[in-house]
Amino acid sequence: MTVTAIVGANWGDEGKGKMTDAWAAQSSYVVRFQGGSNAGHTIINDFGKFALHMLPSGVFNPNVTNVIGPGTALDMGVLLDELEALSARGVPTPKLIISDRAQIVLPVHRLFDELEEERLGSNSFGSTRRGIAPFYADKYTKLGIQAADLLEPARLLKRLERLLESKNVLLQHLYGRPPVQAEDLLPELLEQAKLLAPYIGDTASLLQKACIHGEPILLEGQLGALRDPDHGIYPFTTSSSTLAGFAAVGAGIPPYAIQQIVAVTKAYSSCVGAGPFVSELHGAQAEELRKRGGDAGEYGVTTGRPRRVGWFDAVATRYGCRLQGATSVVLTNLDVLGYLDEIPVCVGYETDEGIIDCFPITSRLEEAKPVYKSMPGWKSNISDIRQFDELPLAAQKYVEFVESEIGVPIATISVGPRRDQVIARSVKCKLS
Repeated sequence: MTVTAIVGANWGDEGKGKMTDAWAAQSSYVVRFQGGSNAGHTIINDFGKFALHMLPSGVFNPNVTNVIGPGTALDMGVLLDELEALSARGVPTPKLIISDRAQIVLPVHRLFDELEEERLGSNSFGSTRRGIAPFYADKYTKLGIQAADLLEPARLLKRLERLLESKNVLLQHLYGRPPVQAEDLLPELLEQAKLLAPYIGDTASLLQKACIHGEPILLEGQLGALRDPDHGIYPFTTSSSTLAGFAAVGAGIPPYAIQQIVAVTKAYSSCVGAGPFVSELHGAQAEELRKRGGDAGEYGVTTGRPRRVGWFDAVATRYGCRLQGATSVVLTNLDVLGYLDEIPVCVGYETDEGIIDCFPITSRLEEAKPVYKSMPGWKSNISDIRQFDELPLAAQKYVEFVESEIGVPIATISVGPRRDQVIARSVKCKLS
């Protein structure tokens, strides 16, 4: 079996989409197994620059079957817009299958997301307002709408009526808004369902057979370990598990099928959204790093908000890699640091109880201060280098130091946003 999970080691925005796009050529399937349109993957390849929110990142390879698994929050409007956008830019129609068990993000979910963020004001969680938290709340209170329900209008109407019963009480008495009628939601949903019906099928059986036959599968995660609702910086988390351990559930394959877990992390830190961020920079230092980061600055793919940026946090990344069960690591954006004389790395947290090197619970994390070790910079452009031993010695030392701190081999280094700007290292991956 050759199943690989590509997941984030940090707060998201690590570069998972680029690596999925780059490795899709060696895969038969690329699978989205959790999350929805609340985060985006930026991809630059021969077709141009794209921001995907709903489609798997294998859609640019015509030989790949792209799967939206049952663990995903399916926003049909976003998906249809992305398919149309790909076509308009000359990308061949991708092979796509949507799980008949995937559940649907409804307009009312987005409405509740917006209303609650507005109600919370300064205490809000920094939601992208894509309806994700209300969606998962309905899913786990058994009120959700599955993709298969879209193909049965009578059943769909009944499910909508049940879902709206309690929501309309809240709309009227908590938010002061008029109630929503199921009949008003039905026409748009049925129109979208008509367009997506050819894509809906039994993805679990498809992927289980692929596992049995040893076909290569990439499982594409969304966000990162520190946004996981059980193990992350709760309550500043997403509403679905971001861990590779959930990938089997969200895709519908056996847990033992996943043989490689690739955790992706940047050579510095970044995140969009609220919550503690120990190594965060402010002022001119932050703006300089933000301006140079990413492919066109560090700004959220989904929200457009400036990302919070900071130095590499070895404490957080080590924790994230352990949660993910990483067998290897991809270190992205190493090229961005080429302007620095010295590069700080956060190697510990100063707390009331002394200096610690383990990632604590949120209440302790909020008061923690970073402990840094500085590494010499290389002061040069490395974006055209493709061999590790051709990197400046200081860049090699930086990679080796980060690797020693997180305790997982760095097998791949990204030195630019394009698909080909990758360095493969000869390292022995864990569990390989």
